[in-house]
Amino acid sequence: MKKIIVFVCVSIWMTNLQAQDIFKKQEVLKSMQKANTYFMKKWPDVGKTIITNRERPSNIWTRGVYYEGLMALHEIYPKEEYYQYALDWANFHEWGFRDGNTTRNADNYCAAQTYIDLYNLEPSPEKLRNTKANMQMLLSTPQVNDWDWIDAIQMGMPVFAKLGVLEEDERYFEKMYQMYMYTRNVEGDNGLFNPEDGLWWRDADFDPPYKEPNGEDCYWSRGNGWVIAALVRVLSIIPESAPHREQYVQDLKAMANALVPIQRKDGFWNVSLHDENHYGGKEATGTSLFVYAMAYGVNNGILDKETFVPVIKKGWEALVKDSLHDNGFLGWVQSTGKEPKEGQPLSYDKVPDFEDYGLGCFLLAGSEVYRMSL
Repeated sequence: MKKIIVFVCVSIWMTNLQAQDIFKKQEVLKSMQKANTYFMKKWPDVGKTIITNRERPSNIWTRGVYYEGLMALHEIYPKEEYYQYALDWANFHEWGFRDGNTTRNADNYCAAQTYIDLYNLEPSPEKLRNTKANMQMLLSTPQVNDWDWIDAIQMGMPVFAKLGVLEEDERYFEKMYQMYMYTRNVEGDNGLFNPEDGLWWRDADFDPPYKEPNGEDCYWSRGNGWVIAALVRVLSIIPESAPHREQYVQDLKAMANALVPIQRKDGFWNVSLHDENHYGGKEATGTSLFVYAMAYGVNNGILDKETFVPVIKKGWEALVKDSLHDNGFLGWVQSTGKEPKEGQPLSYDKVPDFEDYGLGCFLLAGSEVYRMSL
């Protein structure tokens, strides 16, 4: 009997030790801070316009995604410097959007995700005057077909979720659902989600009969990353009793299960998820978003630990070891675009046209991996 008790105790101890050793919290945080410090030092002026092929204001979607990640970092490590950097950005843009307060383009109102987060930390009505005006317009008009490209789901959907909670108004949840389901089931020929493969075509240009050279459907890594990240962000915001929650849970599961068998041996995912020979190759933004979503799924009992922890571990280690430079720069980040061929070829040292959204994706991933190490 004593031997049995000792064996059971040792087994429990070993299991707990293994669980604790999945990720070292301080190492995860150190990697996140390193990458973020690099960016903040490079961009000390939050209002400075972004110049690539043309000049753009710094509240466009690329920067909006970065601030999503920064607020996720601030949530686990509430450093005043992070809060102030985000607040200065919001103040510079007067809490508004490119193209004003009547924009239907989710890329424009992506910034509202951070505006709402900042408001929740220190409420003041004028902070959300523009956000509420724009979202009330979307809520009050009949269109549900605005998100005709899957990136828009991540840019826009969490804003509806956050306002629905803040205003205690389920109309936001319902409109969000209608817009999501239109993109999922109607946009293009028969919707942009393929339930057979559990993945999404980026827009109507890529649904059948479009094929990759190997005959497979074209599933762009970062595009699918945007969708699965949007599902996570919505599920982390809306209450358990919110309508349509189960739809988002089931879609998260379907996507996560579809991604497991196509992870690369080195931990990344290919740019082209189903054709490794056609602009395949490792890529950091899609990988970061997949790690983010899977880690959230495990942390919240949606995804099976035995299946997904090894996948998450492999993905995060790949990002830290083969994307994150010693100075905080992130390599293997694909430039902006809409398909696998954009910004190719990628490399460890290549600088993308925008550095901000890649960091945002990395910080989102780190925020959930950090929680796994508790």
